[in-house]
Amino acid sequence: MKRKSYQRKQKRSKRTRKALTLFVAFTSAIVVAFIALRVYVQVAGAPPLTVPKASIFLDENENHIGDHFTNERRYWVSLDEMSPYLKQAVVAVEDKDFYKHGGLDFSRIAGAVLVDIKAGGKVQGASTITQQYARNLYLSHEKSWTRKLNEALYAYRLEVFYDKDEILEGYLNTVYYGHGMYGVEAASRFYFGKSAKDLTLAEAAMLTGVPKGPSIYSPIVNLDKATNRQHVILKLMADQGAITQDEKTRAESEQLVLKSDSWVATKSVAPFFLDVAWQEASEILKSKNLDISEGGWTIQTTLNLEHQKAAEEAVAKHMPNDDLQTAFVSMKSNTGAVTALVGGRDYATSSFNRVTQAKRQPGSTIKPILYAAALENGYTPLTYLNVGETTFTYDKGRATYSPKNVNGKFANHDMSMAQAIAISDNIYAVKTLEEIGFKAFHEMANRFNVNIGTKDNLSIALGTTETTLYEMTNAYNILASQGQKTTPTTIVSIKNANGDTIYENKEVDKEAESVLSKENTYILTEMMTGIFDPVFSDYSPATGIGIRSRMTHTYAAKSGSTNSDQWLIGFTPSLTAGVWNGYDQGKNLTEREDTASTKQIWIDFMEAVNKGTKNEDFTKPKDVKGVVIDIESGKLATDACPKQRLVYMDEKDVPTEKCSNFDILDTDTWGNFWNMLPFSIFKN
Repeated sequence: MKRKSYQRKQKRSKRTRKALTLFVAFTSAIVVAFIALRVYVQVAGAPPLTVPKASIFLDENENHIGDHFTNERRYWVSLDEMSPYLKQAVVAVEDKDFYKHGGLDFSRIAGAVLVDIKAGGKVQGASTITQQYARNLYLSHEKSWTRKLNEALYAYRLEVFYDKDEILEGYLNTVYYGHGMYGVEAASRFYFGKSAKDLTLAEAAMLTGVPKGPSIYSPIVNLDKATNRQHVILKLMADQGAITQDEKTRAESEQLVLKSDSWVATKSVAPFFLDVAWQEASEILKSKNLDISEGGWTIQTTLNLEHQKAAEEAVAKHMPNDDLQTAFVSMKSNTGAVTALVGGRDYATSSFNRVTQAKRQPGSTIKPILYAAALENGYTPLTYLNVGETTFTYDKGRATYSPKNVNGKFANHDMSMAQAIAISDNIYAVKTLEEIGFKAFHEMANRFNVNIGTKDNLSIALGTTETTLYEMTNAYNILASQGQKTTPTTIVSIKNANGDTIYENKEVDKEAESVLSKENTYILTEMMTGIFDPVFSDYSPATGIGIRSRMTHTYAAKSGSTNSDQWLIGFTPSLTAGVWNGYDQGKNLTEREDTASTKQIWIDFMEAVNKGTKNEDFTKPKDVKGVVIDIESGKLATDACPKQRLVYMDEKDVPTEKCSNFDILDTDTWGNFWNMLPFSIFKN
């Protein structure tokens, strides 16, 4: 008996020792595991919190005009920039012990594990806010034990290196709220048309209910279900003491106004312009070794909303009901700031930007560049050339070229440069190129940053080398800037997600680089006002006569046309605008309404943006003199010569001879007459 008792005692002792050994081993394993986990976490370091953020665009007056997203629509805001109700609501419904646990809620995990074991699979979650944030940042939403283990590991790392408010802020900026909206700021703007900091208790509770099932609890998808979940959240908040019963009751009765329609309507402000601004900002940041795809940038642009509206309205009013396409851009002189841009008729149909991407033949809009070179090579506005029908021989006599004018007619008399530019005579342009030489024209085009090709072909005088409206309008903007170099830009400044200014566009020093002397710029500019003056009309009318009656300000401009393109680019001393019309596939322009729309769009815009402003005169340099000239002869005008015009030129080039030796109304004529008499009595 004693023997059996002894044996039982020995067995119990062995079991106790074995259990104790197992317990010590298990405890040691756990301790070692935790030590190893801690060492791993310390070695691995803080997990990155980088997530895609929206970059926002502002106009020149810092109004919000658009956004740009990489993959997700998201605006990152700090916890202080959110309504306090959001924080309370999220903690109440998602993780009431958030500020107590270390990233994992073991009581919730144990309950979820039992449910999963009974179901034979992963069916119930017990994720804390930290775990959900880890999943949003690093993992998929797959329901598996492997993903859950990784989720717990990331959650622990987050809790080690970041405080609770940082984690909560990150969660609220990454959670999905449906309709492509990530984070509370994007969701708040979408659903309620306001910033997250301005949300009421009722709105915050409604928004907090959406992530559980955006396709079910979105108030846009199902308002009843969204409202029921809102009430559940409000009750939890009251039960946990986050709000009072009175606050709960008031929130439940508040009528919410959804603003998603308004949000959608604001997405399409100047989309072609924003594409150009994004590309330019990308290049700027790249030059500073920064990647624009990081997001979170605040990009202030040069867009003037009034100018953009005027441009879009002009296009909508005058474009015919066919496939004709359009492009429009306006720039401030001096700075090159782009104030409006329309890259086509409908961005939704085609995002191809015909301002910056379409290369077309500029036609006669190239002629001011040619005549700028001519002015530097001895020409004056009163340089006369024979512009009758001409066949040119070039390439050492191996090739010929016989240009024609638009209407197929030719002048039967010599013509001045001032008149040739006004009626866009092609023979004058080609003869000018032939006389001044290709080198002078290429050199001038390079200074204006306009492409005219590399081949020495007489046809380049008529704009046969393709270029963009962006380039051509900037070339004219140089003239508007009194010959000083300008570069088109859409960017005022760029700030990063922390509000630090990364780039600021300083206005260009006006004396930094001169493209053309102020004297020649002014002379050329004044000649370009001639396209609106009927006094220059000859075998063909001055090219801007059709819109002269609508002009209330002084404009300098030049039109251009090819079989498939219509251009008009012009400027005041402060603003330059360019318009192009044509078909994307190079179809010829045959309908009158196709060829008429270009000028109407241009004058509509210029008159709209200058309405109510004082007329601006171009600044005349002191060495330039204005004289009234007889257009036909190029001599000083008298009343006997009917075709008169004020022409500006270098003082040394002013003619001294009059257009008529005898004018009955001219006092000098009578003075000369009396001087010829022999009797002194009559001389007085």
